[in-house]
Amino acid sequence: MDDVEVLERLVRAPSPSGAEAPAVREFCRIAARLGYRARIDRAGNGIAGTGRGRPRTVFLGHIDTVPGRLPVGRHRGRLHGRGAVDAKGALAAALVAGQGFPGPGTLEVVACVGEETDSRGALHRLRRSPADAVIAGEPNRWDGVGVGYKGCLRVAARFDGPARHVSSPFPTSADRALAWVGRLASGAVPTPGASPFRSLTSKVMSVRTENGPRDATTITVDIRLPPGASTREVLARLPRDRGAPVLRTIARIEPWETTTSDPVVEALVAAIRAEGARPTLWRKTGTSDVNLVASAWGCPAAVYGPGDPHLDHSARESLAEAELRRSVRVLRAAFTRLAAGGARGGSARGPPRP
Repeated sequence: MDDVEVLERLVRAPSPSGAEAPAVREFCRIAARLGYRARIDRAGNGIAGTGRGRPRTVFLGHIDTVPGRLPVGRHRGRLHGRGAVDAKGALAAALVAGQGFPGPGTLEVVACVGEETDSRGALHRLRRSPADAVIAGEPNRWDGVGVGYKGCLRVAARFDGPARHVSSPFPTSADRALAWVGRLASGAVPTPGASPFRSLTSKVMSVRTENGPRDATTITVDIRLPPGASTREVLARLPRDRGAPVLRTIARIEPWETTTSDPVVEALVAAIRAEGARPTLWRKTGTSDVNLVASAWGCPAAVYGPGDPHLDHSARESLAEAELRRSVRVLRAAFTRLAAGGARGGSARGPPRP
């Protein structure tokens, strides 16, 4: 089974967040055929392992996708379909790269569930003993390495009050909610001129109003934090005064950033250079499971995966077959280097989780 066939089989198994089970079973069938020990854990993650003992290298991918099915097929050297880029391309590359893993130590390829929503798959894996090295599977193009991801604070703010006629001079709960968001946005960038990665940003995800005996509006806001900030301090800085909302925290994930001397970064950079390319280091405004795992385990970590990140979540999602094959060679070389002892030392951490 070649790399493109592995990817096509994964993409043909739909796996929107919350409905990943059929795709996880397909992942395990493919892994077993490639010679891995394959199983499904209690959270529903697919686990493909090979080798024994230490060091333990974990490729932490995710098999869930955003909703929306796309036609699956090959066309002009590209594999099209939902998940081809985010992030089944990375999973397929890791499975093929680890086939026949020579050791020493253990290689584990994990197909996490829920990365696009609540990271429940990665949170479950934290209960395992820490890995010696982690590569998180996300699209950064075959010659890119992710070294930083912003943190995420997601809150639901509820504004409540007596029902009033819209002609009343008093503000409605919706008026108060919108004013609160405006104040939040006005202070969202603490450092003028800072890059998007170094800035605090906020976006409204949803607004829900309730009409009845009470006038209520719930507004859900997603705040992305740069390294150096923490969810604890951002929560403390949210606008609070008379009539302030009742806040419910939905998600708290701390930012993460590592350095060029991180052993996992060094292994991936060396492998990309061996393929004749100049590596690009990515610091991204999104958040991924690496934020949780690298901080909790305190191990060297980086992010790698083929595909143009501008295509993920889009109707044009597709991955070049040639790029997939090059990423297989990069990962195979990185796995070999890390197994030989290249993962000694620690990874730079974001702020500790509260």
